[in-house]
Parts: sequence; C-alpha cells; structure tokens
Amino acid sequence: DADMKNYFDQMAAQMDQQNPLAPARDPYAKRLATLSKGMENHDGLDLDIERGLVKDVNAFAMANGTIRIFSGLMDQFTDDEIRYVIGHEIGHVKLDHTKKRMQAAYRQSAIQKAAQGAGGKVGRIAGGELTQLFGQVITAQHSQKNEREAVAYALAFTRGKGSDANACVSALEALGGAPGGLPWLQTHPSPASRTKRIRSQLG
Repeated sequence: DADMKNYFDQMAAQMDQQNPLAPARDPYAKRLATLSKGMENHDGLDLDIERGLVKDVNAFAMANGTIRIFSGLMDQFTDDEIRYVIGHEIGHVKLDHTKKRMQAAYRQSAIQKAAQGAGGKVGRIAGGELTQLFGQVITAQHSQKNEREAVAYALAFTRGKGSDANACVSALEALGGAPGGLPWLQTHPSPASRTKRIRSQLG
C-alpha cells in the first residue's frame, strides 16, 4: 500500500504539471470548491478534488485520493451531475478499484523487475516509465462489476448530499450522447446499460 501511494503521488504531481489546475479565483475553481465543500475527508478517505483546465469531457481518480474533474465536463454538466461524477470517482477509490488497476499494470511492467532487482523497492519512477504506467492505469476499462459498485456508491453519495438522484441518469445520458472517443467512455462500460439499471433503482 505504501508503494502504491508513492507511485500515485508521483503520477498526480506529473499530471498536474501536464494539465494545469484552475487557480483559486477561477470560476471553475470556485464552482468545484462549492460542490466539493467538506469532502476533503469523506468516508475515511483523504481526498484532493481539483479542477483541471482541460477541455476533455473527463474525470479520473487515483488510489491516493486524487480526483480531477476537467473543465470540459464542467461546461456540459449541471451541479448535481458533477456531484454524481465526484461520487462515482470516490467510489472507485473507496472500493480499491484504482489501486487494483495500478497493481495489475505494475505487475505487467518492467518497473516490477527493476524493483525486484533492487530488493523489492523503487523510490522513484523515471518520467517515461511513469507516463507509460499511468497510461495503463487510467486507460484500462473498469470491469462491469467494478462499475456496478461505483454506480451504487455514487447513487447513495448523491442522495446523501441532498442532490437530485435523477442527475445520475442524466449525467450518463449526456456522456452517452457525446462525441465518440471520450476518455471517460473509454474507461467506463456503456452508459446505456447503467442508465437502465439506475432507473430501476430509482423506481
């Protein structure tokens, strides 16, 4: 777990260099700060929820509690829909989905061999290796089981925050109707099947 946190901390720092965060006075920053107020510590997790000035309709989470919501997604989503996405990404962290994806990518990488040669420890990962490993983790699609668990978590999260639970459906419908190739759609199974399941849960 300590190694995983170390690697994710490195990844988060590198990603924030490549995709600048909105400064505190930026409208995106102010909006997300309002929507995520009080979530620095949630459900036993220390979270770092920030907004990236990236036009992709995307969001991602890392096992160390890093959650990034891109400005392109914020442009198209309502406040309640953004809360659903936040809850969804928290679910992936809480349920260890992102850590397990990292472990799987690590086992398949040359970095593990280097760690074994160094007695099982690698303090820092070279920039190119870090980028490659991050790509394997973030672009790997969640399993249907993981996705069902994250959706259920996000639904409970949304209700707990007093948001309109129907935003869970509308957020997924918005993603499903967006242009193809969205990173979020590449890493999450078909929105259509999930919206049908959520509608049945909402009654």
